[in-house]
Amino acid sequence: MSRDRSARSDHRTADGTSEAAYDRRRLSQWLAGEARADGVARRDVLRLAAATGLAATSLAATAPTALAAPRARAAGPAAGIVKPLPPERFTIRGTNAETRFDSLAGTGHTTPVSHFFVRNHTVTPRLEAAAWRLEVWGDGLTGRPRHFTLADLKNLPSATRTAFVECAGNGRDFFATQQNRPATGTAWTLGAIGTARWRGVPLREVLRRAGLSRRAVDVMPRGLDADYVTADGTNLGRVRRPLPLAKALDDVLLAYEMNGEPLPPDHGHPVRVLVPSWVGIASIKWLGDIEVSSTPLYSPWNTDFYRLYGAGHPPEGSAPLTRQTLKSAFELPWNARLSAGTRHRLTGRAWSGAGAIDRVEVSTDGGATWHRARLHDTPRRDTWTRWSFPWRPTAPGPTALLSRATDTTGRVQPETTAYNTQGYLFDAVVRHAVTVE
Repeated sequence: MSRDRSARSDHRTADGTSEAAYDRRRLSQWLAGEARADGVARRDVLRLAAATGLAATSLAATAPTALAAPRARAAGPAAGIVKPLPPERFTIRGTNAETRFDSLAGTGHTTPVSHFFVRNHTVTPRLEAAAWRLEVWGDGLTGRPRHFTLADLKNLPSATRTAFVECAGNGRDFFATQQNRPATGTAWTLGAIGTARWRGVPLREVLRRAGLSRRAVDVMPRGLDADYVTADGTNLGRVRRPLPLAKALDDVLLAYEMNGEPLPPDHGHPVRVLVPSWVGIASIKWLGDIEVSSTPLYSPWNTDFYRLYGAGHPPEGSAPLTRQTLKSAFELPWNARLSAGTRHRLTGRAWSGAGAIDRVEVSTDGGATWHRARLHDTPRRDTWTRWSFPWRPTAPGPTALLSRATDTTGRVQPETTAYNTQGYLFDAVVRHAVTVE
């Protein structure tokens, strides 16, 4: 488990740069007066400085406890979501809608828009594609800001990628129900994920046409949804999160199609960012502008949020989260009732942010024995793999089914996940309750 966490926090970008080293270098620049923060309080600067041991005497301070994850205010169930949310497909969680994993059975490799989860900080904005403009600006460019229409983007070289988008808090509820340690934030089970076929223009094409300077170090996309106001009334502004330039020039896409159709309103119409395999917060929806900076950038979404806090992690928090973790799930209702003496075909999906799925194992006896499941897709990175396993239960009564994935980096789902207060990156084997009758 410790090897897994260390590997994830020290992931390397396309140019070989360690993410942890990159974060330390940015903090060093901050303390030297060479970095900027947008909506980040001084207390967070102190905490982040302490995280790298770089704090100067003038900044020395005890790191405060991390703020609880903010909760957007909603007028009612699923406030602000446009598409239908039938209960057989979704569980409503405030301004969010979690996909019922059992509803994915038989839907194919990609997730239909009708089943794709919705993670909104506020409400879905209704934007006109014809009036939409993307502004690319900042001192990391060689000249003035550059503007692009949707037609402009569609005239640039396009790329298509099949990739999942997953909330960093997917599986958060299991910290409470399996490990008896509740975490703050939306109580997702395993349905805060969806896989789609995305088409758009590589971000590197847009940056180069905007006049990318050799001085550029960070790229920060920002959405056009409403300002995010926390429960205590703090206005954090519009959702935004910086990317290191190496990642921005690698596989990031400005997507304008989802499964062969224009992006729907709830999923970022008319253009969203797609950052394959990274935590979902990086894939900004309803893209409005991109700042290209010659100095490191910070926002609340990589300082207070989307770091790991709590016992087992540095008091001042981990480096900002980047790649997603490893998971698997049954396409089966929770507490499903299955007939004894009948052959059942158990199905599910497995995915990893670090590599392709190598194998999936299933246990029908509470983890005493494990058996290989059959994989139904050619395993590829950035997306999930469907699997199945035959089971003929004999003994009636309540029991638990377990699935355990291994990816091509050698990582295996553990029995438990190291706790963090905001409930990110749950990757433990889930005990899926069923009743045999």
